Amino acid sequence: MNVLVVGGAGYIGSHCVRQLQAAGHHPVVLDNLVYGHRAAVADDVTFYQEDLGNRPAVTKILTEEKIDIVMHFAAFINVGESVHAPLKYYANNVGNTIQLFLAMTDAGVNKFVFSSTCATYGVPDTLPLVEDLPQSPINPYGSTKLHVEHILQDLARSGAISSAVFRYFNASGAADDGSIGEDHTPETHLIPLAIDAATGKRGALKIFGVNYPTPDGTCLRDYIHVDDISRAHIAVFDQLEEPNKFIHYNLGTGKPTSVREILDAVEKVTGLPVPAEEAPRRAGDPPSLYADNTKARTELGWEPQHMDIESTIATAWKWHQSHPDGFADPKD
Repeated sequence: MNVLVVGGAGYIGSHCVRQLQAAGHHPVVLDNLVYGHRAAVADDVTFYQEDLGNRPAVTKILTEEKIDIVMHFAAFINVGESVHAPLKYYANNVGNTIQLFLAMTDAGVNKFVFSSTCATYGVPDTLPLVEDLPQSPINPYGSTKLHVEHILQDLARSGAISSAVFRYFNASGAADDGSIGEDHTPETHLIPLAIDAATGKRGALKIFGVNYPTPDGTCLRDYIHVDDISRAHIAVFDQLEEPNKFIHYNLGTGKPTSVREILDAVEKVTGLPVPAEEAPRRAGDPPSLYADNTKARTELGWEPQHMDIESTIATAWKWHQSHPDGFADPKD
């Protein structure tokens, strides 16, 4: 299939592009490079530097490239920033996504795969998280993702677009060969922050909250390898051949890992100590979030290949060793 990967120069998008190529598909990347990295996309992949919200330009790309299906990874993702700048998040994550849907209808493209988040659930009453739990996001980032899910449900009912929604847990790791990996500015994800602390690129890592009702007092999260996420996106293609389709899946390992367990694993993989200091809890951090991935495994035949957190961290460490400065294209 010809697949337009919107946000294909970003962390998850660039890994998905590689998995698409490995599966025999033809990816085309659209990215404005505000947060993405041109170096994350191989030279043999058609690349357009363009804004998601430019409806005429996106329509032209969809038409000329004969796109069969669109994957959307081009959201702003910083939860804390979304609280302080909600309009920035609604304008991009919802407003520009609507322009993408309009471009798709203009071009006659009716299949869509959406990068959503477990943040749409808010603070869950029960664990592990299953797909039919109530969705009550507690920050604008999660709310913008849920708004798009609602739009996709309406588009499916109207017959305009069939879609699959993937609610990620903590995307982690890097390509097995170390060629691409995680490079955010600012970085907010625990594993790269811990590696940077271990290698002296930053000061002591802050552990936000050590008195949660968890085995070691620190938050529990579900760390899913970025390539496992990517493979699920491809496994859903056949499901989207059916009109009026709206399907949604949790993507996680189902195994909770605490902050302290991550730091211990980083120390084991790197052979370096991770300096850390305790800090107060952050508002809005649930004690535990982890997935029930039964639906994705049953319906898609998908299985996460990186179930051991040390193997995931080992891929991230390989990337950091070969690219100590990331993609070396500084962002403002």
